[in-house]
Amino acid sequence: MPSGKSSKSKKNTSSKNQSLAFDLLSLDFSSVLIGRRYRVLRLFLWKERQFLQSIIIFFIIAGIFYPYPKVAMWLGFAFAGYSAIANDSIQTIGTFLSSNADKKWWVLWLFIGGIFLVTMTTGWIIYDGDVSFQRLQSKGFEKVPESFTFLQLAAPLVLLILTRLRMPVSTTFLLLSTFSATSSGIMSVLQKSLFGYVIAFVVSLSVWFVFAKGINNLNKGKAHPIWTALQWFTSGVLWSVWLMQDAANIAVFLPRSLSIYEFLAFVSYVFFGIGLLLYFRGGKIQNIINEKSAVKDVRGATIIDFIYAMILLFFQNLSNIPMSTTWVFLGLLAGREISMNLSPLYTTIKQKKLPIVFKLVWRDALFALLGLLISVAMAVAVNPSIQKEIMNFFNGL
Repeated sequence: MPSGKSSKSKKNTSSKNQSLAFDLLSLDFSSVLIGRRYRVLRLFLWKERQFLQSIIIFFIIAGIFYPYPKVAMWLGFAFAGYSAIANDSIQTIGTFLSSNADKKWWVLWLFIGGIFLVTMTTGWIIYDGDVSFQRLQSKGFEKVPESFTFLQLAAPLVLLILTRLRMPVSTTFLLLSTFSATSSGIMSVLQKSLFGYVIAFVVSLSVWFVFAKGINNLNKGKAHPIWTALQWFTSGVLWSVWLMQDAANIAVFLPRSLSIYEFLAFVSYVFFGIGLLLYFRGGKIQNIINEKSAVKDVRGATIIDFIYAMILLFFQNLSNIPMSTTWVFLGLLAGREISMNLSPLYTTIKQKKLPIVFKLVWRDALFALLGLLISVAMAVAVNPSIQKEIMNFFNGL
């Protein structure tokens, strides 16, 4: 009899625990802030379960193969190849995708992918196998990796997670910083990137404010067919110039001079990755472009792409130090958005209230800063030389 009572009490306890767990899962926390966050988190984990399962598998694979340099370099490249293009797609082909939403994805793929193949082949021939356009020849990045750490292979996976969360973080900081031999290498990239943000912000603020009347008149009525041709041309130039800057983020895992077979593997993988990205129309991070003013109109998109391409060309010839093109693009969008919602001459768009505009600008800048902090933390964790520099700095205080 005692054993029967004990069994019943265990069953009752078990059923109560199950009931409590069910109540917790189904409880409506809408009146409590933490409850709302819990519901959002639970919903996110459910909706993104397949993505998260894949990421966990990739982390395990990275943990298994990072001690083997020959395998690790191609594995890291494979992770970086897709994650860098996916995150940075908003800067280069984001406006192109928004204004060509009516076109078939494979048509866009052949155009964008074709430019990629031509640009990379040109760089490989001119710079004797270097597809980074000598960006990896600058101080701190010139050494070819002879071994890899787990965090170096995990960095592109972290970038994929941040991309999924619609964070426009800098791929340059997140991917290159873990390979920098010295802190001065990271600081030079940071200085150039900050300068790029300021230049892009000032230029776009001036252009869209000074030429407000002309730009507003351009957006009136139906766009002439010539605008489509102009937009495809400017998008092609922008995409090519961007590749000259940011191909280093992908190639950092590989030898600084690629053989013909290594080069074919490099371009083939990225080419098909671009096709996958365009099939999904840029993914969730594309919303960062879509929520901005007048980007779906081919005329507005053309102006953005042209000015962005000119700014990148300026920095392309300034020095071979890598820079965050993400920061340049966010500075460009920030100045443009403020001007278009501040000037009363823009009558062809529905203007937002300035607090909303500044909130958008601040949010994008905050995500870029968050990416920088994560990048620096990973760089410090990976590089013993940087750890030593930091210890010497604090010991000298």
